[in-house]
Order: sequence, then C-alpha cells, then structure tokens
Amino acid sequence: MDSSQLLGITTFTYLFASFLYIATLVFRSSRIGAFASWFTVAALLIQTAGIGLRWIESYRMGIGHAPLTNMYESVVFFAWVIVLFYLGIEWKFKTRTIGAFAVPLAFLAMAYASFAPINKGISPLVPALQSNWLLAHVITCFVGYAAFAIAAALGIMYLVKSYSGSDSGGKASAVLPALKTLDDIIHKSMIFGFIWLSAGIITGAVWANSAWGTYWSWDPKETWSLITWFVYAITLHARYTRGISGRTIAWLSLIGLIAVVFTYYGVNFLLSGLHSYGSG
Repeated sequence: MDSSQLLGITTFTYLFASFLYIATLVFRSSRIGAFASWFTVAALLIQTAGIGLRWIESYRMGIGHAPLTNMYESVVFFAWVIVLFYLGIEWKFKTRTIGAFAVPLAFLAMAYASFAPINKGISPLVPALQSNWLLAHVITCFVGYAAFAIAAALGIMYLVKSYSGSDSGGKASAVLPALKTLDDIIHKSMIFGFIWLSAGIITGAVWANSAWGTYWSWDPKETWSLITWFVYAITLHARYTRGISGRTIAWLSLIGLIAVVFTYYGVNFLLSGLHSYGSG
C-alpha cells in the first residue's frame, strides 16, 4: 500500500466521522459521539502514516524532501493540522458537537486534495525550496491557518446558536456549547493562529532573504499574507480595546478565513509571483 492509498482512505474516514459528529448533534447521542471521536483519531493516525510514507517514498526516489512542497501536499497537511487542533479542543472542553462543524473542513480539504486536477506526484524541489527554512515556514503558516479555520467553524456555530434563539431545549442547536464558551474559544483560537502566522511571516522573510536576497519583495503571496495578518491584528486589537465579542467576532472569524483561503489558494492560481510554484 502506498501513501496515496492511505490518504484516500483518510478522505472517506473523515467523511464518515463528519456524518457521525452531525448525527451526534442531531440525535444528542453520547454513544455516537464516542464513535465519531474514535473514527477521527483513526483517520488522523492513517493520515499521519500516509504523510510519513510519502516522505519515505521521496527518499526512495532519490529526491528526499518533506511532503510539504506543492498544493496537494500542503492541503493534506492543512487537513491534518485541523483535525489535530480540533481533537485538542474536544479533549480540553469535553464537547463533541464542535466536531460537526470542524471535521467537515478536514474532509473538504482532503476531498479537494484527492479529486481536484492538481499535481499529486512527488517532484524534485525547485531551487527556491531547497532550504532548511522550508519546514519552519510551512509548518508555522499552516498551524496558523488551521487555527483560523477552527475559529471560523466556531464562528458559524456561534451564529447558528445566536440567531436561532436556542435557549429552548427543543432545538437541535441548544446542544451546542454556550455562547460565552464559543466566544472564548474563537478568541483563543484567533490568538493561537495569529502567533503562528506571525512566526510564519518572519520565517518566510528570513527564507526570502536567503533565496532571493531580500526580506520582502511585495510578491502577491507576501502582500496577501500581510493583509491577512492585519485582518486578525485589527480584530484582536478591537477585542482588547473595544471589547468586541459575540456576533461581531464570529463574523470577523469568517472574514478572516476568506482572507486566509485567498492567501493560500487564490493567490497561487489567480496571481503570478515568486510563489507561483506552489500552485502545482
């Protein structure tokens, strides 16, 4: 069995786990929720094995690099971090209903990686990627992106619960975590993601100086990374100085994710620049 088969299995396991989490929410069943958690953990382990095997396969081909260098590999890693981050939240806050909104994001990422017409092969690194900064830059950025994705999923939960007036026990959304809890986790997820995105921008600047002789060149990817950074910086600043919370921060979490998606995906395919090799 090769890495692509393991990652294909991961895609469908995340799909099944998503259905289980949704069923947990609809039927309010702790037993289904336990199955959902176990399937998600199993999917994460299978995906981890797939990523590790792909790394080994690159060495067997005489290429030998971390599987983080093209769109396919980065989307797979993105899904992996989303699930890892979500499971940490589930363990800490002892609630599985969040999985009905978070795990489908990982499935959609894996479905795109599996079925989209993008290069799924293992290719030699272009000169710009042949750097020890590769792992540091990619990992920090995608940990930040995953935290922002979870914050957006929580933002959707907040808006669903808020607009549905779900204080009455008869509504399915009444089983969602309390609005105050959701608001707190959204805020903490944004802080966590902001720290990692900042580290990603810094490591990227150092890497750029090593590869191209300049820390900043206003490449479209760099520019949109900075725009995304400012979206979250302004949001967090407003939280501390103006005390924004509730629906406002929930909507801002969705706006932030749109900026993340365009930075990560849109720039690669719509704008040409020094990072265009990432669209393969």
